[in-house]
Amino acid sequence: MTGPVDLVPESSRGRLRPAARPPAAQAMLATLTDRYFSDPGWLFERKLDGERVLAVREHGRVRLLSRNGNPVTGYPEIVEALSDGSPDLLVDGEVVAFDGNQTSFARLQRRMQIADPDRARRTGVAVHYYLFDVLYADGYDLTRLPLRQRKAVLRRALRFTDPLRYTAHRNEQGERYLRQACRAGWEGLIAKRADAPYHPGRSRDWLKFKCGHEQEFVIGGFTDPAGSRIGFGALLIGYHERGRLRYAGKVGTGYDRDTLRRLRERLDRRETGAAPFVAPPRGRGIHWVRPELVAEVGFSEWTDGGMLRHPRFLGLRRDKSPDQVIRERPQ
Repeated sequence: MTGPVDLVPESSRGRLRPAARPPAAQAMLATLTDRYFSDPGWLFERKLDGERVLAVREHGRVRLLSRNGNPVTGYPEIVEALSDGSPDLLVDGEVVAFDGNQTSFARLQRRMQIADPDRARRTGVAVHYYLFDVLYADGYDLTRLPLRQRKAVLRRALRFTDPLRYTAHRNEQGERYLRQACRAGWEGLIAKRADAPYHPGRSRDWLKFKCGHEQEFVIGGFTDPAGSRIGFGALLIGYHERGRLRYAGKVGTGYDRDTLRRLRERLDRRETGAAPFVAPPRGRGIHWVRPELVAEVGFSEWTDGGMLRHPRFLGLRRDKSPDQVIRERPQ
């Protein structure tokens, strides 16, 4: 019986590297752009609003890792599904939860914060793992192969039954697909150069086409709640620029009562007397925290003064280090 690597054309066999074990799990990352295009040398995938997860299966043991290589918990059904197989693997994908037909990072939060497998299942939040790349299979490091060939290997390497799903793509028609994605309420697309190898870190071989504005920000403080509000009033957030944390505004919407309560507990454990921002805001009822938590925030636009307009909290991220958070600018 042939294995998934047997799908690699003879002309690309020289790019296969025999390896005794999967390489270090570090993710390839996309670069934001506002220059949308169509090109037969590119393929286009749905941009999912979830948690980036790399999965390693080695000697029958499955580990889930963040894009930084940190352990990921809370998804026991994904671990079980990936355990159903013998060859060692390293695959890349996104874990998502759905709210209707849309992926919802806010809904996924109910799973991300839970380490105990039984408690995670009892939340009632179903998760799916959309796989879009494979870095290792059948004893070979595949990272030098062109993306299109890696996706062919991926499709053969696993049985795609829930919660495992293969990430479909479209060829060439990036602009038309983006219009369809935005009409459908998607977050956007990821454009990928079809002949590109897989290399860790930020790359222009993968590009983000976004329908709206959202990115990660570091939490540097919060305000007291007012009226009947519990927990806190707003988060004070920022991003790194030239080695310093620059203030970007207050986020006062996007929370339910449980999020306000749980997040306040985490903020209290990090409270400090010093402002982490280079030019902190002033006012009464402000509390500073050590800049250790990263929030995903949606917003309408940046002001000329570098502040966010109409920001809304989407959830906490555990797959990005605070020191990696910068202002995303289209390139």
